[in-house]
Amino acid sequence: MGLKYHISMPIVAGALFVGIPYSVSLVAQWIYGWPNKPGYRKYIEALKPRRIYCLTVAVLEMMKYLQYGKLYFQWKSCYKNISNCKCCEKGIVFGRHGNKLDLYYSPDVDQPNNTPSPVVIFIYGGAWGSGDRSIYCLLALQMAKELKATVICPDYSIYPKGTVLEMIQDIADCVLWVREKGHMFHVDKGNVFLIGHSAGAHLCALSAVFLAGSTEELGIEASKQRELISSVKGVVGLSGVYHIMDQYLHEMWRGVEFVSTMHKAMGGTEHFDHYSPTLFVKELTEDQLERLPSFTIVHGTKDLIVPVQSSVRFADALKSGSVKVSLYLLPKMGHTDMVTDLMAPDRRYYHTVFGCIKQEFNRHIA
Repeated sequence: MGLKYHISMPIVAGALFVGIPYSVSLVAQWIYGWPNKPGYRKYIEALKPRRIYCLTVAVLEMMKYLQYGKLYFQWKSCYKNISNCKCCEKGIVFGRHGNKLDLYYSPDVDQPNNTPSPVVIFIYGGAWGSGDRSIYCLLALQMAKELKATVICPDYSIYPKGTVLEMIQDIADCVLWVREKGHMFHVDKGNVFLIGHSAGAHLCALSAVFLAGSTEELGIEASKQRELISSVKGVVGLSGVYHIMDQYLHEMWRGVEFVSTMHKAMGGTEHFDHYSPTLFVKELTEDQLERLPSFTIVHGTKDLIVPVQSSVRFADALKSGSVKVSLYLLPKMGHTDMVTDLMAPDRRYYHTVFGCIKQEFNRHIA
């Protein structure tokens, strides 16, 4: 009996500390991508103990998302039944890539008898490779109520459907849709706010600086771009990525840089600087900087996915260009809390985050 015990303990220990971590990590890399090394070297890199440890920790961290099980069933039920709600218009096609958007009215505003309402375009996150507008129906409804605005939640060309360039084209197309079709839904086409979380915050910021710079890549004539950016009164970034190389180095430290979608969506490391709002804003001329709207940057100090320094550095870059910016650093808040807690008033940080957003929204909306 004692011999069996002594034999089984090493086997159990080996399974716990070697077998399970290696299995979890190899499956993650097989699904999301092997290290970018030639030939067999990618497997050698994939089997390094540090990478195995880091990937296992990252996978285990995802287990905490189970705490959002209640919210999952709430938004699934909400989106399924919202078709009968007068506060929502679902599945409107927009833009050159044929994506769809949902539009949410404030239940406190009598549509369409009152004056046109301001517009919030909410861009969800998901590491540029996941996400769906239906997930954010609860958030959009609460945001419409809190801000007394019409909230638009569009899908965009997430990777591999598109790269970051197609994504920001989608956001520009969404603003263009508001300009051209907004009157049909009784919204004020000259009062638009962009609000995004994580990768969505990056896309909102990048879209704004590209529009202000009349960048040819957007595929919209320069005069039209100036018209679009003049409609955007503010940009709110929640837990955003604004310097891609900094984020890539952070992903390397976490051991997830190859399973992450980020470098793939950017089209490779050679495009990191170009798609970094912190760096791009420094290339704008004085006239182009004056076109930029106000920025509100909100970040949790306990964010392990995107370091808080991302927002601090971006805010500093905006200030150096004399762009209006407000920076809110929220203690003890993590990355996912920033967006999930906007879905229901009983969530821990609901009033804290909406307080930051409402203060800046009311200050800058015309």
